[in-house]
Amino acid sequence: MFKAIIVEDSRLARVELKSQLKKVDYITCVAEAENIEQALKVFEKHQPDLVFLDVDLPDGNGFDFLTQLPIAPYVIFTTAFEEFALQAFDQNAIDYLLKPYTQKRLEQACAKFRTANANIPEPKDRTFEAPLTLDSQFFVKDGNSCWLITLDQVERFESMGNYTRVYFDDKKPMIYRTLAQIEPRLPNDKFFRASRQNIVQLTKIKNVELCSSGGLELTMHSETKVDVSRRQTSVFKSLLAL
Repeated sequence: MFKAIIVEDSRLARVELKSQLKKVDYITCVAEAENIEQALKVFEKHQPDLVFLDVDLPDGNGFDFLTQLPIAPYVIFTTAFEEFALQAFDQNAIDYLLKPYTQKRLEQACAKFRTANANIPEPKDRTFEAPLTLDSQFFVKDGNSCWLITLDQVERFESMGNYTRVYFDDKKPMIYRTLAQIEPRLPNDKFFRASRQNIVQLTKIKNVELCSSGGLELTMHSETKVDVSRRQTSVFKSLLAL
Protein backbone atom coordinates (compact mmCIF):
# COMPACT_ATOMS: atom_id res chain seq x y z
CA MET A 1 0.00 0.00 0.00
CA PHE A 2 1.41 3.37 -1.03
CA LYS A 3 1.03 6.41 1.24
CA ALA A 4 -0.30 9.68 -0.15
CA ILE A 5 -0.94 13.15 1.20
CA ILE A 6 -3.29 15.78 -0.21
CA VAL A 7 -2.17 19.41 -0.34
CA GLU A 8 -5.25 21.44 -1.23
CA ASP A 9 -6.70 24.65 0.20
CA SER A 10 -10.32 23.76 -0.57
CA ARG A 11 -11.89 21.56 2.13
CA LEU A 12 -14.55 20.31 -0.26
CA ALA A 13 -11.93 19.38 -2.83
CA ARG A 14 -10.00 17.44 -0.18
CA VAL A 15 -13.14 15.60 0.93
CA GLU A 16 -13.96 14.69 -2.67
CA LEU A 17 -10.46 13.48 -3.47
CA LYS A 18 -10.27 11.36 -0.30
CA SER A 19 -13.58 9.80 -1.23
CA GLN A 20 -12.34 9.01 -4.73
CA LEU A 21 -9.08 7.55 -3.44
CA LYS A 22 -10.99 5.00 -1.34
CA LYS A 23 -11.74 3.28 -4.65
CA VAL A 24 -8.02 2.98 -5.47
CA ASP A 25 -6.99 -0.06 -3.46
CA TYR A 26 -3.21 0.44 -3.62
CA ILE A 27 -3.11 4.05 -2.35
CA THR A 28 -4.13 5.30 1.08
CA CYS A 29 -4.41 8.95 2.10
CA VAL A 30 -2.51 9.35 5.37
CA ALA A 31 -2.76 13.13 5.82
CA GLU A 32 -3.90 16.39 4.28
CA ALA A 33 -2.83 20.03 4.36
CA GLU A 34 -4.38 23.28 3.20
CA ASN A 35 -1.20 25.34 2.79
CA ILE A 36 2.56 25.01 2.38
CA GLU A 37 3.34 25.38 6.10
CA GLN A 38 1.05 22.47 6.99
CA ALA A 39 2.23 20.45 4.00
CA LEU A 40 5.87 20.58 5.10
CA LYS A 41 4.92 19.28 8.55
CA VAL A 42 2.79 16.38 7.30
CA PHE A 43 5.40 15.48 4.67
CA GLU A 44 8.11 15.26 7.34
CA LYS A 45 5.86 13.22 9.64
CA HIS A 46 4.48 10.74 7.09
CA GLN A 47 7.15 10.73 4.35
CA PRO A 48 4.60 9.85 1.66
CA ASP A 49 5.23 8.05 -1.62
CA LEU A 50 2.84 10.32 -3.53
CA VAL A 51 1.60 13.91 -3.17
CA PHE A 52 -1.64 15.21 -4.68
CA LEU A 53 -0.69 18.86 -5.00
CA ASP A 54 -2.80 21.91 -5.79
CA VAL A 55 -0.90 24.48 -7.86
CA ASP A 56 -2.50 27.55 -6.27
CA LEU A 57 -2.13 27.69 -2.46
CA PRO A 58 -2.76 30.52 0.05
CA ASP A 59 0.92 30.98 0.94
CA GLY A 60 2.48 30.25 -2.46
CA ASN A 61 2.19 27.72 -5.27
CA GLY A 62 2.83 24.01 -5.41
CA PHE A 63 6.37 24.43 -6.66
CA ASP A 64 7.21 26.63 -3.67
CA PHE A 65 6.37 23.63 -1.50
CA LEU A 66 8.37 21.17 -3.61
CA THR A 67 11.52 23.28 -3.59
CA GLN A 68 11.60 23.15 0.22
CA LEU A 69 11.67 19.34 0.33
CA PRO A 70 14.96 17.48 0.76
CA ILE A 71 13.73 14.72 -1.56
CA ALA A 72 11.46 14.80 -4.58
CA PRO A 73 8.28 12.76 -4.12
CA TYR A 74 6.06 11.51 -6.89
CA VAL A 75 3.54 14.27 -7.62
CA ILE A 76 0.11 14.44 -9.23
CA PHE A 77 -0.85 18.08 -9.66
CA THR A 78 -4.46 19.16 -9.20
CA THR A 79 -5.65 22.54 -10.45
CA ALA A 80 -8.61 24.46 -11.81
CA PHE A 81 -6.39 26.62 -14.01
CA GLU A 82 -5.42 24.87 -17.22
CA GLU A 83 -3.17 27.62 -18.58
CA PHE A 84 -1.19 27.91 -15.36
CA ALA A 85 -0.92 24.14 -15.04
CA LEU A 86 0.51 23.79 -18.53
CA GLN A 87 3.15 26.39 -17.76
CA ALA A 88 4.05 25.00 -14.34
CA PHE A 89 3.78 21.27 -14.98
CA ASP A 90 7.16 19.57 -15.08
CA GLN A 91 7.53 16.66 -17.50
CA ASN A 92 8.95 14.47 -14.71
CA ALA A 93 5.79 14.73 -12.62
CA ILE A 94 3.40 11.79 -12.81
CA ASP A 95 0.34 13.68 -14.10
CA TYR A 96 -1.92 16.66 -13.51
CA LEU A 97 -5.65 16.70 -13.04
CA LEU A 98 -7.84 19.58 -14.14
CA LYS A 99 -10.74 20.24 -11.77
CA PRO A 100 -13.35 18.95 -11.82
CA TYR A 101 -11.89 15.55 -12.70
CA THR A 102 -13.73 12.24 -12.88
CA GLN A 103 -13.09 9.04 -10.97
CA LYS A 104 -11.82 7.50 -14.20
CA ARG A 105 -9.35 10.33 -14.78
CA LEU A 106 -8.04 10.04 -11.21
CA GLU A 107 -7.58 6.30 -11.60
CA GLN A 108 -5.65 6.87 -14.83
CA ALA A 109 -3.27 9.21 -13.00
CA CYS A 110 -2.86 6.73 -10.14
CA ALA A 111 -2.16 3.96 -12.65
CA LYS A 112 0.73 6.03 -14.03
CA PHE A 113 2.12 6.27 -10.51
CA ARG A 114 1.82 2.50 -10.02
CA THR A 115 3.57 1.90 -13.35
CA ALA A 116 6.41 4.20 -12.28
CA ASN A 117 6.81 1.96 -9.20
CA ALA A 118 6.47 -1.32 -11.08
CA ASN A 119 10.00 -2.42 -10.21
CA ILE A 120 9.62 -1.60 -6.52
CA PRO A 121 7.90 -4.51 -4.69
CA GLU A 122 7.24 -2.46 -1.57
CA PRO A 123 7.18 1.31 -1.05
CA LYS A 124 10.61 2.48 0.01
CA ASP A 125 10.97 4.14 3.38
CA ARG A 126 11.80 7.82 2.96
CA THR A 127 13.99 9.64 5.44
CA PHE A 128 13.38 13.38 5.51
CA GLU A 129 17.13 14.07 5.56
CA ALA A 130 18.19 10.85 3.86
CA PRO A 131 21.60 10.64 2.13
CA LEU A 132 21.44 11.31 -1.59
CA THR A 133 22.77 9.20 -4.44
CA LEU A 134 23.59 10.37 -7.96
CA ASP A 135 20.16 9.10 -9.03
CA SER A 136 18.32 11.11 -6.37
CA GLN A 137 15.94 13.73 -7.73
CA PHE A 138 15.12 17.13 -6.26
CA PHE A 139 13.18 20.21 -7.27
CA VAL A 140 14.83 23.54 -8.01
CA LYS A 141 12.78 26.70 -8.52
CA ASP A 142 14.03 30.10 -9.64
CA GLY A 143 11.37 32.73 -10.25
CA ASN A 144 8.78 31.21 -12.56
CA SER A 145 11.11 28.44 -13.73
CA CYS A 146 11.22 25.01 -12.12
CA TRP A 147 13.28 21.89 -12.76
CA LEU A 148 13.29 18.32 -11.46
CA ILE A 149 16.90 17.21 -11.74
CA THR A 150 19.10 14.36 -10.57
CA LEU A 151 22.13 14.93 -8.38
CA ASP A 152 24.27 13.54 -11.19
CA GLN A 153 23.45 16.61 -13.30
CA VAL A 154 24.97 18.98 -10.74
CA GLU A 155 28.45 20.28 -11.54
CA ARG A 156 28.88 22.21 -8.31
CA PHE A 157 27.22 23.96 -5.39
CA GLU A 158 28.27 27.50 -4.49
CA SER A 159 27.58 29.18 -1.14
CA MET A 160 25.61 32.41 -1.30
CA GLY A 161 25.12 33.08 2.42
CA ASN A 162 21.85 31.45 3.52
CA TYR A 163 21.31 30.33 -0.08
CA THR A 164 23.18 27.96 -2.37
CA ARG A 165 23.54 28.33 -6.11
CA VAL A 166 23.17 25.05 -7.99
CA TYR A 167 25.03 24.70 -11.30
CA PHE A 168 23.69 22.13 -13.75
CA ASP A 169 23.59 22.08 -17.56
CA ASP A 170 23.59 25.81 -18.41
CA LYS A 171 21.42 26.76 -15.40
CA LYS A 172 22.41 28.28 -12.04
CA PRO A 173 19.34 28.84 -9.84
CA MET A 174 19.52 29.37 -6.07
CA ILE A 175 17.86 27.29 -3.36
CA TYR A 176 17.09 28.31 0.21
CA ARG A 177 19.49 25.90 1.90
CA THR A 178 23.02 26.57 3.11
CA LEU A 179 26.05 24.68 1.85
CA ALA A 180 26.46 23.31 5.38
CA GLN A 181 22.97 21.78 5.20
CA ILE A 182 23.58 20.25 1.79
CA GLU A 183 27.06 18.81 2.29
CA PRO A 184 26.22 16.00 4.78
CA ARG A 185 23.68 14.56 2.34
CA LEU A 186 26.07 14.33 -0.61
CA PRO A 187 27.95 11.09 -1.39
CA ASN A 188 31.49 11.91 -0.21
CA ASP A 189 33.07 9.71 -2.88
CA LYS A 190 31.36 11.77 -5.61
CA PHE A 191 31.49 15.34 -4.28
CA PHE A 192 34.39 17.31 -2.81
CA ARG A 193 34.41 20.43 -0.64
CA ALA A 194 36.95 22.54 -2.52
CA SER A 195 36.62 25.55 -0.23
CA ARG A 196 34.15 27.37 1.97
CA GLN A 197 32.42 28.57 -1.17
CA ASN A 198 32.28 25.50 -3.42
CA ILE A 199 31.46 21.81 -3.48
CA VAL A 200 32.22 20.16 -6.82
CA GLN A 201 31.29 16.85 -8.39
CA LEU A 202 34.53 14.96 -9.02
CA THR A 203 33.46 13.55 -12.38
CA LYS A 204 32.76 17.08 -13.64
CA ILE A 205 36.41 18.13 -13.21
CA LYS A 206 38.16 18.57 -16.55
CA ASN A 207 41.61 19.65 -15.46
CA VAL A 208 43.69 20.31 -12.31
CA GLU A 209 46.54 22.81 -12.04
CA LEU A 210 48.91 23.67 -9.21
CA CYS A 211 48.85 27.33 -8.19
CA SER A 212 51.81 29.41 -6.99
CA SER A 213 50.02 29.81 -3.67
CA GLY A 214 50.30 26.08 -3.05
CA GLY A 215 46.64 25.40 -3.71
CA LEU A 216 44.97 23.91 -6.74
CA GLU A 217 42.79 25.30 -9.51
CA LEU A 218 40.10 23.05 -10.93
CA THR A 219 38.71 23.52 -14.42
CA MET A 220 35.19 22.17 -14.60
CA HIS A 221 33.52 20.78 -17.73
CA SER A 222 31.76 24.13 -18.08
CA GLU A 223 35.22 25.77 -18.21
CA THR A 224 34.55 27.44 -14.84
CA LYS A 225 37.65 27.80 -12.64
CA VAL A 226 37.29 26.72 -9.00
CA ASP A 227 40.04 27.29 -6.44
CA VAL A 228 40.86 24.60 -3.91
CA SER A 229 41.98 26.05 -0.59
CA ARG A 230 45.44 25.12 0.68
CA ARG A 231 43.83 23.23 3.54
CA GLN A 232 41.71 21.15 1.16
CA THR A 233 44.48 20.60 -1.39
CA SER A 234 46.09 17.81 0.66
CA VAL A 235 42.66 16.22 1.14
CA PHE A 236 42.03 16.37 -2.60
CA LYS A 237 45.41 14.76 -3.39
CA SER A 238 44.78 11.99 -0.88
CA LEU A 239 41.29 11.41 -2.23
CA LEU A 240 42.51 10.84 -5.77
CA ALA A 241 45.83 9.13 -5.00
CA LEU A 242 46.51 5.61 -6.26
